[in-house]
Amino acid sequence: MLENERVRHIFRLIPWVLALAALPARATLAADLPDFAAVVSRVSAVVVNVSAVQPAGALAGDQAAGGADDDAADSYSDWYRRYFGSAPDDDTDTDAAATESLGSGFIISKDGEILTNYHVVARAQSIRVKLNDRRVLPARIVGVDRQSDLALLRIHADHLTAASISTQPVRVGQWVLAIGSPFGFDHSVTAGIVSAEGRSIGGEQYVPYIQTDVPINPGNSGGPLFNLQGQVVGINAEIYSGTGGYQGVSFAIPMTLAMQVVRQLRAYGHVTRGWLGVSIADVDTNLARKLNLPRPEGALVRSVTPASPAARAGIRAGDVILNYDGMDIVSSESLPPLVGSTAVGHDTIVTVLRGEHMDKLQVRVGQLPADTAGAGGASERTAGRRFDALGLATRALTRDERNQFRVAQGGVVVEQVGPGAAQAAGVRSGDVVLMLGGTPVTGPGQIQHLEKQLPDRLVPMLVRRPDQTLFLAVRAGNT
Repeated sequence: MLENERVRHIFRLIPWVLALAALPARATLAADLPDFAAVVSRVSAVVVNVSAVQPAGALAGDQAAGGADDDAADSYSDWYRRYFGSAPDDDTDTDAAATESLGSGFIISKDGEILTNYHVVARAQSIRVKLNDRRVLPARIVGVDRQSDLALLRIHADHLTAASISTQPVRVGQWVLAIGSPFGFDHSVTAGIVSAEGRSIGGEQYVPYIQTDVPINPGNSGGPLFNLQGQVVGINAEIYSGTGGYQGVSFAIPMTLAMQVVRQLRAYGHVTRGWLGVSIADVDTNLARKLNLPRPEGALVRSVTPASPAARAGIRAGDVILNYDGMDIVSSESLPPLVGSTAVGHDTIVTVLRGEHMDKLQVRVGQLPADTAGAGGASERTAGRRFDALGLATRALTRDERNQFRVAQGGVVVEQVGPGAAQAAGVRSGDVVLMLGGTPVTGPGQIQHLEKQLPDRLVPMLVRRPDQTLFLAVRAGNT
């Protein structure tokens, strides 16, 4: 009996023993976590809220139910009323009033320079900046660069604190934190780690993005991404989402590139970029095997623009560019940022694989023509396209694309997005345009034809993407 009592007593002590044993491990884990509070207290003064009043903003509709054409069309009138005040067949005037976009930014010099995203202030009639000490001041645009989605602003104010900038490469796995104004909530702080670096997304060929898992939402755009030393390492710019909200994948513009842009905006008010004049693609496994490459690498030249720097240097379609100016080309997406950051007129060596032979060619880098600019950057992949009045270069769908996007007939694929109304509305390279202003799009030339008949106001464009179908609000007429 006494023995049984002793056993029961021992079993009652086990939970307490286990809890006490876990205390040192928990204390060690807590001690290893970064002190975000200390970083935030040091850097909050450099973060600002940016408010831009625009004649018309880019508005995205809800994802259409089921993703089918009929379902999307059925939701057309409800969506139109939600964003434009009436359905297209109503008598109510649908001319859009001025809208206000909210974003973030940060002070980069004590004399009032502020860096933010271009899309935060695009087409702004007026811009206001709210500082951490609650002062609200007017701002003017010093210069913008659509291709990198950056804008340099200036305010006139005393007692400003400038951010500390880091141009050192980030390390995958390092802690980072963001401060911004998601949904208008000023100075909200979120944290995470660097998931990857050197990412290329969408049609934005000239920005090697930093990918993070830091929660970013609308309103964070243009805000700083800090390391644990309180230095800005990136500018929060994009999220990947099927719903419009944060889903674990965020992108920031690295400060190495951003400061290159800033220096040109300060000096000239605009940015010039290097240009080769080639259309490129990835080298896949089969091609690598045929070329006796140890692995898929390099950029396959699909075509060369006549009279371009590449053409004058002797680069040909079918060449594989393996090295540019001493930098190995791991994939095709790594070439455009290198070319774009090269000074115009610089002589560089390009190593190409041509059949079984390796050639080194000297190329004098040219200036990127303005008409090759895409939605987020001029593209070495799509130079020479012709754009319609909305700023789109489109083509008909292939049979495989019709199966992929579930489009039985009509529609056009957006190959590239240039400056214009479509870019401001958020149209992306790779989108399939199904309808404009209530009329189905049946072929590449129809967008140009429809645009001429539409009134000078916001009209809906029905767009299909691999993961969603949505309406975008496009400013038609007089574009």
